[in-house]
Amino acid sequence: MRILIIGGTRFIGRHIAATALAAGHEVTLLHRGRTGGDLFDGTARHLLADRDDPDALTAALADGEWDATIDICAYLPNQVTALADALGARGGRYVLISTASVYDAEGPGFTEDSRLRELDAPTPTDVTQVTYANYGGLKVLCERAAADRFGDAVLVLRPSYVIGPWDHFGHVDYWAHRIARGGEILAPGSPRTPLQVIDARDIAEFTFEALAEGRSGTLHLVGASATYTYADFLDEVRAGIGVAESAITWVDDAFLLDQGETVASLPMWAQGDRAEELTSTADPAASLRAGLRLRPVAESARDALAAGAPSEKALTAEREAELLARWHAR
Repeated sequence: MRILIIGGTRFIGRHIAATALAAGHEVTLLHRGRTGGDLFDGTARHLLADRDDPDALTAALADGEWDATIDICAYLPNQVTALADALGARGGRYVLISTASVYDAEGPGFTEDSRLRELDAPTPTDVTQVTYANYGGLKVLCERAAADRFGDAVLVLRPSYVIGPWDHFGHVDYWAHRIARGGEILAPGSPRTPLQVIDARDIAEFTFEALAEGRSGTLHLVGASATYTYADFLDEVRAGIGVAESAITWVDDAFLLDQGETVASLPMWAQGDRAEELTSTADPAASLRAGLRLRPVAESARDALAAGAPSEKALTAEREAELLARWHAR
């Protein structure tokens, strides 16, 4: 197939591009050239443009026709409509990487047909206005824009927390490096907090299988269980890197918030937000029936550890020690 990837040089997009090329597809990457611009040199066609500049987007996509367009980085509905305008009928099937954060979940085990979040404020038109609070609602609007402009040729994939090598968010590599370092480890919140994860490579492989089968509609990509927990995740990370035991101290959400910590320093921390916790309780049954295959978290952790240093945004050793000392002395 002729594949157009919007993004394709960072984390999920990088794995999707690599999977496409390994399968023999003809790949075009549209990106800004700011990260990973030297990836896939000589094997993929690179088009440089900022998708937030409609004129530049139209010019970059003026020449070409594709069997499928995979959109990794749509955060605003106007980005989807601008892409549709630039492509016309030349983009083929449209795959939108959305998020499990689109739901206004009332309880665990929600399905793809469950109630979605609705924004109660004007819709932002600039990506700098995307926040933790409006992210899910904006993705809902992106999905609706896709359905409006691309019709039945749309496949919406809603992943939970994505892990794997080259994750700039530090979802798994922080924990792999931290557990490998040893000592007392600060873990946020409760060990029973729900946590669904999926490796970016599993997303990539499923995407191309779904395209080959002509699938459309909406599917969760959230791991194999709606009852998986943060403790389960850390146990698998520990197994993956060959650490038999770890001294893990679970530190209360309220304490960490009072100390000024954020999800940037503690990856995948729900911060005691019940709505965010419920996001990691999606029903995975539909995607599993559709053929989704999931590698063990242990493998993801091992590969992330081998890929290099952890995200610099995560908690430093000095800050972790300080927080643990305050927690024990409270």
